[in-house]
Amino acid sequence: MDDKSAPEEDYFVWAYRVYIENQGGETVQLRSRHWHITDALGRVQEVMGEGVVGEQPVLAPGETFEYTSGTPLSTPSGVMMGSYQMETDRGASFDVVIPAFSLDSPYEDRAHN
Repeated sequence: MDDKSAPEEDYFVWAYRVYIENQGGETVQLRSRHWHITDALGRVQEVMGEGVVGEQPVLAPGETFEYTSGTPLSTPSGVMMGSYQMETDRGASFDVVIPAFSLDSPYEDRAHN
C-alpha cells in the first residue's frame, strides 16, 4: 500500500484479501484468528483475536465471506501464515490452516535466478 508505506523510514504496509467458502455440510462460525507474520530478518509477530475485521461471520454450507485487511512490516518483504478457529452450529471447534503467502515489495532489490 504505497499511500500508507514510508520506505525511507523502513515502514511497509501490505493489503491482502481473504476469501472463505464453507465447503462442508454444516453451518460454521469464524470465532478467532491467529497469524504468524515474519519479516525479511526472521522477526515474527503473532496476531490473535476474535473474528476478522470486527466480524465473526456465520457461513451456511456453500456460503462465502470475503474481507480485506493489512499488515505493516519494517522490512520490504515477509511471509504470513495462520489459522482460523471455526465452530459448528453444534458447538464443535476446529482449525482451518491458512498456508503461507509472501509479502513482496517493489522496494526490495532482488537477485534474479
